[in-house]
Amino acid sequence: MAKFLLKSTYSAAGLKGLVDDGGTKRAEVVQKMIEEAGGRMESMHFAFAEDDTYVLCELPDHKTVAGLAIAIGATGGLSVQITPVLTPAEVDEVTRMKTTYTPPGQ
Repeated sequence: MAKFLLKSTYSAAGLKGLVDDGGTKRAEVVQKMIEEAGGRMESMHFAFAEDDTYVLCELPDHKTVAGLAIAIGATGGLSVQITPVLTPAEVDEVTRMKTTYTPPGQ
């Protein structure tokens, strides 16, 4: 499975829901959503800066992630950005790949 970082920002309505539900309940809801999609949540953290939450998870594929992003965004409670992430071992593997590339203009 691939790893993804989900960053979200709450809307005013979403913040009201967070106040009503609390952080633990929100984490449980997110974990259940990820598991029902065939994935696994590694961690969820709240941050009160540019982004409000960070979720590191594994999901089966990009289509699954896109479906979750659409479903989350459609609620209007928050906006989400999804970033595929690699482990250090995966970076080691891809840096050993042999490719041929010519920069533009050369």
